Amino acid sequence: MVFRFSFLLAASIAFAAQAAAQPVLTPPAPVGAEPVETSVEGLVADATEYARAFAVTPAEALRRLEAQEASVALVDRLAETYRDRLAGVVIEHQPIYRIVIVVTGAATDTGATETQIETASFGVPIILRAGAAGTRADALAAIEQHQADIRAVVGSPPGMTVDPRTGKLLVLVRPGERHDDDALAARIEAVAHVPVAIGSWGDIDANLSVEGGGRVVGSNAGETGQFVCTSGFVVTDGVQNALSTSAHCPDTLDFVDRDGTRTPLTMIGAWGARYQDVQIHTTTVPLGPLFHADDLTRARTVVTWRNRGSTRAGDFVCHRGLRSGYSCALVEFVDYAPPGELCAGPCPATWVAVRGPNCHGGDSGGPVFLGSVAFGLVKGDSSQNGVCKLYYYMSTDYLPSGWTLLHG
Repeated sequence: MVFRFSFLLAASIAFAAQAAAQPVLTPPAPVGAEPVETSVEGLVADATEYARAFAVTPAEALRRLEAQEASVALVDRLAETYRDRLAGVVIEHQPIYRIVIVVTGAATDTGATETQIETASFGVPIILRAGAAGTRADALAAIEQHQADIRAVVGSPPGMTVDPRTGKLLVLVRPGERHDDDALAARIEAVAHVPVAIGSWGDIDANLSVEGGGRVVGSNAGETGQFVCTSGFVVTDGVQNALSTSAHCPDTLDFVDRDGTRTPLTMIGAWGARYQDVQIHTTTVPLGPLFHADDLTRARTVVTWRNRGSTRAGDFVCHRGLRSGYSCALVEFVDYAPPGELCAGPCPATWVAVRGPNCHGGDSGGPVFLGSVAFGLVKGDSSQNGVCKLYYYMSTDYLPSGWTLLHG
């Protein structure tokens, strides 16, 4: 059995044209040469993927995704109300669609473990579920303060996260290292001082930092051959617009158009340590707030974005990778610390992890989104037997200081 943990290198070079819809990074073309989906059309397309995944009607799928986005502000307020007891927020999709706020203690004065406390837009129930083993705040503090001690107990650097369903510190080890989970959890609890659970997703050691499959090509000094990347969303500092991609792409990049034309890109900077993996390039071609989602002939306009603090386990998101294409899946963890030394050292628990199986080497830097809402840029994945088990992304609220998403 072969396991691997791979950096996915490449982004989805979004769209480099004005809102008049011109082809990607080419000289001006007739208006309408590349259709731009409306926000409704984009969400309907993503709802089609949801309907397929959960065997519901397209209308029901659209209702749920509309509710997912409409519920953010309300759920944020409710989570703040229970801040001292909060383990996490989870969106459940079966047997019915509902939003669950998980807390320690009891849900009601009568000792009930679950009660409905609110109804969100589109008739979605919001449930308070009690009985969590610990709080999100305590588990995050344990990762921050005791990461090195936990690594020493496990032997090889594990992934770490907060399980929003239980409030436990979830330590993700190699499948082959899972012998006596209870004993290992007890040893980690002795150094972390919070409730611990043991799990695994895939191999957590090896990196494949460069794989092909995109439309931006470049080379590194002292190395032969060219590496292929892509980029995600268009960003701005208020003066100039630029393309974002992963920091582990080459510094010198050209964009390769569909007809083979190469357009040089100029790197402004790269931020690749701790909670960031982003690189920003300018170009002489005007850039608009557009990105590619399901193909390269239609684009979407970024209308807004979702910060990590408002992202929930169970959120349905989509991503585009030039190796794996367009796919959608559920957020698994909001507070994920990837294993190894993938963040110029140990990673903090600031990455958002999404279920596979559709991710591949060559996807890194690609846009994560739902409809016209931007979520982040893909960084890496955990794979087992060549199958993507989990991919994780940098939330867009971790763009470099002074830079924000360009939006319409």
